[in-house]
Amino acid sequence: MVLTYLSLANFRNYTSLELDLPSHLVVFQGENAQGKSNLLEAIYILATSRSHRASNERELINWSALKEELPVCRIAAEAHRAGKKLRLEIALMGKPNDSSSTEQSTTGASTVQKRIRINGTAKRAIDLIGQINVVPFSAQDINIIAGEPALRRRYLDITNSQIDRHYLRQLQRYQRILWQRNRLLRLIADNRASPDELLYWDQELVQTGAYITVQREHMVTELTRLAQVIHDELSGGQGILSLAYHRSIDKKKGAGDSRLEEISTVFFQALQTARVKEINQGMSLIGPHRDELRFSTDDVDLGIYGSRGQQRTAALSLKLAEARFMLGKTGEQPILLLDDVLSELDAQRRSHLLHSVAEYQQVLITATDLDYFDPNFLKQAELFMVSKGCVEPLHL
Repeated sequence: MVLTYLSLANFRNYTSLELDLPSHLVVFQGENAQGKSNLLEAIYILATSRSHRASNERELINWSALKEELPVCRIAAEAHRAGKKLRLEIALMGKPNDSSSTEQSTTGASTVQKRIRINGTAKRAIDLIGQINVVPFSAQDINIIAGEPALRRRYLDITNSQIDRHYLRQLQRYQRILWQRNRLLRLIADNRASPDELLYWDQELVQTGAYITVQREHMVTELTRLAQVIHDELSGGQGILSLAYHRSIDKKKGAGDSRLEEISTVFFQALQTARVKEINQGMSLIGPHRDELRFSTDDVDLGIYGSRGQQRTAALSLKLAEARFMLGKTGEQPILLLDDVLSELDAQRRSHLLHSVAEYQQVLITATDLDYFDPNFLKQAELFMVSKGCVEPLHL
């Protein structure tokens, strides 16, 4: 899986960019705030349909384009996967027109319309996700270990959605059902609906939620196996890394051999037990939207007691394990996106990371300083200089 070409128009600080991308190792070097991260963000959006950096998609449109009557931002790329050529395109329009081939995306106070095309044909976001697989690395990965539970659930969902289209559909359906069920709970609390109406939504929630739970548990089991080996090498054998998926439906740790029928039964029973409390609070209190993923070394919770160094090592182990996990599931190497991560690592971890990623088909790395790289690594890489929204080949 290789991205061969990237085109940007009015995206972030890029008014126009046409860039041929080589395979294997690619390094984008430049000062801060020049557009390095924006390049990787654009590729991430093509893989997942959403930005991991913007809270409002209007932020993605170049500020000068916003002054136009119809501000339009365009991200396009060509890729090769399994011997086939892919053309992917996303257009964001600040002042949308009514069209059947667009999806409306509302975040905050402003609205943009998103138009997606795959090989020239209008598609939905759900069709785009998973066309190319990416694994992003950034300094913020430490928040997966030490941040809010929602970040860890989001991490599991994004990774699974890239490789399992059914998971993505079930996740979207679960979110719609959850919204409807919460609305019904509030109506019941206000004596405007009957508790008997919950049965249908309980069954729907269980059907979708059980699948999400089982798939997450299987993923966590596999990630644990892969990450333990990597963590042992990174830490010099200082502690055994463990990942544990905690279910809210029964307060138990998930297992890699959990069965759908078993989880469904436990989930449904838990909903009946929690019914009075949920009605009183007007919200669904159990299910995969309340589950948790925890990281530990030798049974010490890294999110609570781990040092920043331990947390960073665990996060790096997780991301490298994620790449191997995707390879195992799809049979193809994902594209790795390393956004200024080397500056956060010591020499040993930098060396291990660069050695590990060098085996992948395409790795895109941003950095402010080339001194972070081993000279032999740079000899294998294609270098580019990024400055003020322009990208040019860099020759040492």
